[in-house]
Amino acid sequence: MNLGDPADRALADRVLATGNEAAFRALYRRHTPALYRLALRLGAGDEPWAEEVVQRTWIRAVEGLAGFAWRAAFRTWLSGIAVNCARELWREGRNDFDLDSSGEAKVVAALGPDPGDRVDLERAIAALPPGARQVLVLHDVEGFTHEEIAVMLGIEPGTSKSQLFHARRRMREHLDRPGPRVERRGNA
Repeated sequence: MNLGDPADRALADRVLATGNEAAFRALYRRHTPALYRLALRLGAGDEPWAEEVVQRTWIRAVEGLAGFAWRAAFRTWLSGIAVNCARELWREGRNDFDLDSSGEAKVVAALGPDPGDRVDLERAIAALPPGARQVLVLHDVEGFTHEEIAVMLGIEPGTSKSQLFHARRRMREHLDRPGPRVERRGNA
């Protein structure tokens, strides 16, 4: 069973043994971009909200590092903490995502060869209810298995599969709906 990069364990051991700040910074640099992308998608593109999730995640990770048993990859463990931090923010009522003038959730800046498709996809993800968004992002975007998602969310793998099925269906409905599209330059 591959539990992630052995370098993560070596860095974590150094942080635990001596409080090595350089080792912590290395862990932070290795995992924060992925945590931020996860939080941004869970938060429907709300950047300050995602930053808060990432900050809370690292605080909890440092506090719980000594209890991490390495039965999962370090990234999986961090992602589970991020999901829990996101849930806490939703419970606190801190889920008022930034909305643009049309009432659409603000989405991540479009990148890549076809920005219109990226924006449409991000809007479709943002339109999902939080639970469906969690499973879809964790499985289809982040690549976690249903078993890993079940552990992170405290649900059964079958529930994860069912939520993914419904999330994908809602995504298709959203993407098939006629509506304003981003103009694509240079396409005939």
